[in-house]
Amino acid sequence: MHKIGILSDTHNLLRKPAADILSTCDVILHAGDFSSPAIYSQLNSIAPLYAVRGNTDKEWAASLPLSLSIELYGIKIFMIHNKKMITEDISDRNLIIYGHSHKYEQIIKDGQTWLNPGSCGRRRFSLPVTMAVAVIPESDCASAPFQIQQILFSADGSMESSGADISQMPVLDMKKTVIRVMKETDKGKSVQEIAKICRISEELSSQICRLYLTHPGVTPDGILGKMGL
Repeated sequence: MHKIGILSDTHNLLRKPAADILSTCDVILHAGDFSSPAIYSQLNSIAPLYAVRGNTDKEWAASLPLSLSIELYGIKIFMIHNKKMITEDISDRNLIIYGHSHKYEQIIKDGQTWLNPGSCGRRRFSLPVTMAVAVIPESDCASAPFQIQQILFSADGSMESSGADISQMPVLDMKKTVIRVMKETDKGKSVQEIAKICRISEELSSQICRLYLTHPGVTPDGILGKMGL
């Protein structure tokens, strides 16, 4: 599997637990507001770094793009600091990453995953301290499946919880879950509602829904295959 660390709005603070998680990733994506070149350099020393410029990134960040389109491990990615500033045609992108609000958000829209990893740097108001990791199984598909895991940190900066580890779920149970998610999706239920009904994380619910909706006629076994299970 490949792992992509996704974060934003660090504002001159990279917590050690966040750095430890990033050290297990193949690539790091940062959606802007480093606030200092020191954090940029620190992240770049951990793993290859792709980044865009945020509104607090001043002269030192002049060489960083305001938006970025890349492809990693079969995933077509678009990244910008503030999603309200999108002017490009991003209809071919699988994953859209943004920041600015410090508020974690993950939604499926028109078959695309829109992700704000929140902030794992300085806390804003009472918002949770978060980041995300995208997990991509080895695949020969042109558009690889992926799972987004939210990482939540406690007040003291230690890791509190993360998304479900699908590799630890028995395949038979996983197949039943996929079938249930497909049925609830057909009923028009939201990702959040399905997660509660099936007692799974929103990240896992989102991934199954995305694969089901973007691959017409796919079977439960087909979805499991695309998830690398």
